[in-house]
Amino acid sequence: MTLLEVRDLTSGYGEVQILWGLSFRLEAGRLTTLIGANGSGKTTTLRAVMGLIRPWRGAIFFDGQDITLLPPHRKAAMGLILVPEGRQLFTDMTVQENLEMGAVTGRARARFRQNLDYVFDLFPRLKERRHQKAGTLSGGEQQMLAIARALMAEPRVLFLDEPSLGLSPLLVLNLFEVIRRLKAQGLTMLLVEQNVHLALAVSDYAYVLSGGRVELEGPARQIARDDRVRQAYLGL
Repeated sequence: MTLLEVRDLTSGYGEVQILWGLSFRLEAGRLTTLIGANGSGKTTTLRAVMGLIRPWRGAIFFDGQDITLLPPHRKAAMGLILVPEGRQLFTDMTVQENLEMGAVTGRARARFRQNLDYVFDLFPRLKERRHQKAGTLSGGEQQMLAIARALMAEPRVLFLDEPSLGLSPLLVLNLFEVIRRLKAQGLTMLLVEQNVHLALAVSDYAYVLSGGRVELEGPARQIARDDRVRQAYLGL
């Protein structure tokens, strides 16, 4: 079942057009990845879908409803949750206070205790540091907290923008193990990730972006075997 559909999306910043008729779908319970070179429009796509920048043309449908022009807080209340590049934590607040800020919807507030237990099980290190200020955490711990805060909102679709950026190889592997667990639990996700090899390894479906357009799409394993992708992104 298609949970989110983007049709002919055109957008950009000021007078600079970044997206040129971009279309893709997210199937419920599947992990989809967007790959492409820097400047291909990956982060802009996430920002336009979330309403952080205004779509110029095109349409966005969530669960059959046109949400193209809804503001970000309305989309978040519906279950579209973004883990942004750079984490954007409340650095002067504790780990637990950041998690409390994630439980913004009525549904999430009602299940706060259960969700807190869930994210602490997923990220035991955060439980150990629950009273520590977020700004004093390591980069890997901050990324864990950013994802945990998003999960506190009970997302129906989780958008992950460059989650491994700046992390050590070991922490990257730990992070992708968490993503695998979320996928196994049936969470619908859209991943934008610089580590193309790992992104394709964990994903069900992939779209390759170039110049703000979809250049190639297909099952992730098939995309990983495509000679153009292997040469351009995998160094093979």
